[in-house]
Amino acid sequence: MTKAAVIILAGTDGHANLGRLVNGLETAKEFAETDGDEVELIFDGAGTQWIPELEDADNDYHELYQRVREDAAACEFCSGAFGVEDAVADAGVVTLDDHDRHPSIRSLIDDDYEVITF
Repeated sequence: MTKAAVIILAGTDGHANLGRLVNGLETAKEFAETDGDEVELIFDGAGTQWIPELEDADNDYHELYQRVREDAAACEFCSGAFGVEDAVADAGVVTLDDHDRHPSIRSLIDDDYEVITF
């Protein structure tokens, strides 16, 4: 059994960041679709800005996001810092505040997750 934490840090500006997002979502989907694997998809930093965009059914990557949405969470602090706190709450995405209102990467490592950042 493999345990992976896919962390999206890329913001919404620019083609390169879009590529990072899509690669992160595809990676999370691969783990989610593999029997016995566990995946955590965490939107952190500027990556929290993707949640309202991906919740929009007209977004090109909405369907891909829907395939992994149940595994998604967002940094509580960064959701507020990047102005998407209400959108994250409206979407029903869990927020993480384990370490000073941020996700605890140490806890993921302690729980034997491989951490992959995009």
